Parts: sequence; C-alpha cells; structure tokens
Amino acid sequence: MYFVNAPFFLRWYYPNVTFNKSRSEKKIYLTFDDGPVPEATTFVLDTLARFQIKATFFCVGDNVQKHPVLFDRILKEGHQVGNHTYNHLKGWDTEDHVYLQNVQSCQDLTKTNLFRPPYARAKKSQLRQLDKHFQIIFWDVLSGDFDESLTPEKCLQHIINHTKNGSIIVFHDNPKAMPRMSYALPKAIAYLQTKGYTFDTL
Repeated sequence: MYFVNAPFFLRWYYPNVTFNKSRSEKKIYLTFDDGPVPEATTFVLDTLARFQIKATFFCVGDNVQKHPVLFDRILKEGHQVGNHTYNHLKGWDTEDHVYLQNVQSCQDLTKTNLFRPPYARAKKSQLRQLDKHFQIIFWDVLSGDFDESLTPEKCLQHIINHTKNGSIIVFHDNPKAMPRMSYALPKAIAYLQTKGYTFDTL
C-alpha cells in the first residue's frame, strides 16, 4: 500500500522533511529515484532534453559506481543529484550506524546536499543525524510507476489529478518502472506545460 499524496500523519511524523516547495509559484519539481540505470535513465534524460526541462535524480551509490558515464551525463546536462543510499536500504530494518555509513558511501560519489530515504522509510534517529548535513526530501505526488499492478494510464492520472503549485513528483528510473514511467512521463510533462507549469530542480 502507498499514498499518491503524502498523508498528513507522515508530514506530522517527519516535521523537518520537505514534502513540497512554495505553493505560490506555478512551478513543479520532477524527481527520479534509483538510477542511474542505462535503459531507464537514458530514456529520462532524452525526454527531459526534448522538453528542455531540468529535474533531480536521487541516485543509488552502487548504480553510480557501475555507470559513471551516465551519472556524469546527468550532471553535464544541468540536472541536480541527490543521495538515495549506496544499496537502497530500508532504514526501518537497518541499524543506525550501518545506515549512516551506507549514506556516506553514496555521498562520497554524489557530493550533494539532498537526501531521500528509499521507501520513505527511515528512523527518526537516522534522520536527526542526516538533517545536520542534508535537506531531506520526500514528495507531494507519487506516480506509482513502481507498482506493476498499475496501468500506465492510471500512473499518468495520478500526476494529472494531484499535481499543484510546488509539487515534488516522484518517478523511478529503474527497469521495473519502465513500462509505466516511459508512458506517463512525456505525457505528464506535455500536459503540465499546457497548464502553465514550469519545471525546476530542488
């Protein structure tokens, strides 16, 4: 089970986390988790270039190490990167010192001030430590592209129905998400542009 919009109790439980940006500007923030992975990340970068917009990629350190040329392309094309741990760890199931060291291993490669915990599952004790060094980013709209039971059309509707000023939208640049992400992403961008939204990095 997951929530397309971050529910109030999640915002209450994580008060120091960024869920959205300013509601006063007609601006939205596309984010991509789990890359860089050749097929998926290449598709995303090509799509963003076609629409001439920038986004933020929350990278897994192991994938950065496996695909350094692709990681460099993200940076060279003017996108922002964030830390998504080295091994896509679930904080709830990981001892604090192990989790924090894993984040540091990713940080050695990404050198960023942004962090997003995989699965949005991190202990408060972990986030208290990370908050000293990072802006911790969750989301405002979850596309659901990782959900293999979801149709590509429904994934697109999640974006269309829930995006508003300042929304932080989550897609995934991984193979599992490709069937839904590759359908929804270009259509969502085109639709949101017709509604007057601009896109920015975090």
